[in-house]
Amino acid sequence: MSVHTDAATTPVRASAARPPGRGLAKRVLLGREHDPRWARPALWGVLLLAAAVYCYGLGGNGDANSYYAAAVLSGTKSWSSMFFGSLDTGNYITVDKPPFALWLMEASCRVLGFGSWQMLLPIALCGVAAVGVLYSAVRRSFGHVAGTVAAVVLALTPITVAINRDNNPDPVLVLLTVAAAWLCLEAIRSGRTMPLVWSGVLVGFAFNTKMLAAYMVLPAFCATYLYAARGSLGKRVRTLLIAGVALVVSSGWWMLTVDSIPAADRPFVGSSTKDTVWDLVTGYNGLARITGGSGGAGGGGGGGGANFGGTAGAGRLFNDILGGQISWLIPFAAIACAGALVLRGRRRRTDMQRAGLLLWGLWLLTHYVTFSFADGTFHPYYTTMLAPSIAALTGAGGVALLRAFRTRSAVWAWVLPLAIAVTAVWAIVLLRRDSGFAGWLWPVIAVLAVAAVAVLLVARAGTLLGGGGGSGGGGSGSGGPARLRLRLMAAGAVAALVALLAGPAAYAADTVTAGAIQGVNPTGGPTTAGGMGGMGFPGGASRDGGAGGFPGGGTTGGFPGGSRGEMSADGPGGGSGASGAAGRSTGSLPGGTTAGTPPTGAEASGTGTTGMEGPGGEGSGGRSVGGRSFGGSSGGGTPGGGMGGGGMGGGVSTAMLSYLEAHQGTATWLVATSDAQSAAEIILQSGGRAAIGMGGFTGDDPAMSLSKLKGYLASGKLHYVLVDGTGSAGGPGGGRANAAATAYVTSDCTVVKASEYGGSTTTAAGSTASESLYYCG
Repeated sequence: MSVHTDAATTPVRASAARPPGRGLAKRVLLGREHDPRWARPALWGVLLLAAAVYCYGLGGNGDANSYYAAAVLSGTKSWSSMFFGSLDTGNYITVDKPPFALWLMEASCRVLGFGSWQMLLPIALCGVAAVGVLYSAVRRSFGHVAGTVAAVVLALTPITVAINRDNNPDPVLVLLTVAAAWLCLEAIRSGRTMPLVWSGVLVGFAFNTKMLAAYMVLPAFCATYLYAARGSLGKRVRTLLIAGVALVVSSGWWMLTVDSIPAADRPFVGSSTKDTVWDLVTGYNGLARITGGSGGAGGGGGGGGANFGGTAGAGRLFNDILGGQISWLIPFAAIACAGALVLRGRRRRTDMQRAGLLLWGLWLLTHYVTFSFADGTFHPYYTTMLAPSIAALTGAGGVALLRAFRTRSAVWAWVLPLAIAVTAVWAIVLLRRDSGFAGWLWPVIAVLAVAAVAVLLVARAGTLLGGGGGSGGGGSGSGGPARLRLRLMAAGAVAALVALLAGPAAYAADTVTAGAIQGVNPTGGPTTAGGMGGMGFPGGASRDGGAGGFPGGGTTGGFPGGSRGEMSADGPGGGSGASGAAGRSTGSLPGGTTAGTPPTGAEASGTGTTGMEGPGGEGSGGRSVGGRSFGGSSGGGTPGGGMGGGGMGGGVSTAMLSYLEAHQGTATWLVATSDAQSAAEIILQSGGRAAIGMGGFTGDDPAMSLSKLKGYLASGKLHYVLVDGTGSAGGPGGGRANAAATAYVTSDCTVVKASEYGGSTTTAAGSTASESLYYCG
């Protein structure tokens, strides 16, 4: 009997007797006694690898996406802010997503204290857990080899590595949906109802992480269960309906709770147009993502949404922006899935291997079609949801093709080599798109792939000539040659795996070692093309030193000052790795980087909170808040009365912040700004004091009516408002929805002279400051 039978094809049966003498601790560390001796150590090795690439240097990523970081900080200081997912402790406005992912980060920071690694650690651990759950899901149907390969592929997928080092909610979404897939497959395997019910509950939790993005797995779950589960069709439909009830309850409880509270007693629902979570679900976080409609006034990028992933179409996932993030193994996964399904032939309807292939194949197909043709807001990191299905099909389908290669007819002798060759060629194409990155690697991949195919063909030829091609792998008297052929086959398979994973592994290593991620729009590996869809700002450099993705640059972009901050229509905020959009780093002054060139062409000196100098101009020193350091201005600031960076996630100068704190009194909010990005930076600068972002992310959320503003001012909840000096609301969306409130401020409130807080009324170029601070009583 072949020594590879269990590892390659035979699922571990739950009913197998557990050998006596191996206790729980040994089973956890070493596996069950009948498992291959290498299996459990290999699993631990993969999990340690995932932990290393996701957790190494997390503290260097600073606030990551400062929009969500501000919400996390606020949630550590106010239980109501934590429940609503509010940006600020005053509960003026929520962020643009449900709060489940924020709750994990806030719980960590409540225990460990607020900081970069304390905030990012739960997200990284979700990534590690997803690797382990996927391993279990694949191993239970396809064996240990398939599970191990799937786990390695998921752990090293470049975009997955990048997003697992960030504070966007996608890693939590991945973990919850992969765990739901495990439960769906268990329901099919066991015939029991409760695993499917719990699967629905987890998808509901995923909905409260990223709304309708969670439901994209439902077609795969429902179709697979209806086809492959035990029992009559009526019984299967009834079980699905029961699970559907659990899904609805798990999804809707937070939304119904928030929407049932009078608007005056809760925060405005950020990025909605009607101040309801339901509107956020159906608009900005719903069909607007697919159709490109405005959906909500939030991060939709003005109608059609912001395109950070290239032109929609069947080839989008293979373009210069997304190809290196997710597409490395798509050719192999597709061929392997199709081939493995054919190999299942006429087996019974409830066959678990076919069920697994259907579930992961439909998962891949649904996400591929949606992401390829979506006309709305699209970010590269969305594609991390493809990674579990690609990984599962690579492991499960690859093992099936290897077995067919070894034992089937000559037709199958070319399917596996074809899959290896096509995928290796695609890896070479991806690597050659960036001539400056690991130029030695693509020839190595070519040699390894050719050698792998050659060794596999030699091993197969020897098997056929030696008569050892059956399930036994060799008969009596041929044990030596049979073992040699099996070792050759294993060597060829390992060489192929190394060749196909070399590219993703290199991108993953670059992601970890090249410096802080860009928190708003994180990507893995080197930069090969601009992902900003034509949007952008002057100056800035990419993480790898290339030009920015904004005008004046070409890759992933950067704000003035060299940070890779990008305007995000989904995960708004200014954070850019260790510096955020604010040019900060945890525990040290941010003056170590050279500022870029502002849009005016003026040279920005100093290191204020945006990489350009913060307003307030000359001589204001740095300060440390809660162990986090912020630089002051060192000469000739940008806007003398306001935020550095033109409202794109910039905070205020140290001098202005000190002035606002000294004059806040009993007011709820320190200051009101045009948009949530600017408010987020001020919240982080001040150590968690509440600040209002009047128009949400773009400045266009209809959150600040004139009557609401007057009520805040009359009650003493707000004294200061920071607006564009031209009289408009400012912010990336133009602030049209809050124009009446802004007009009232500029006409009825008093301008605070920059000299009162040690600032300047001019920029470094001598022009008049573009933003002003108003006192409204």
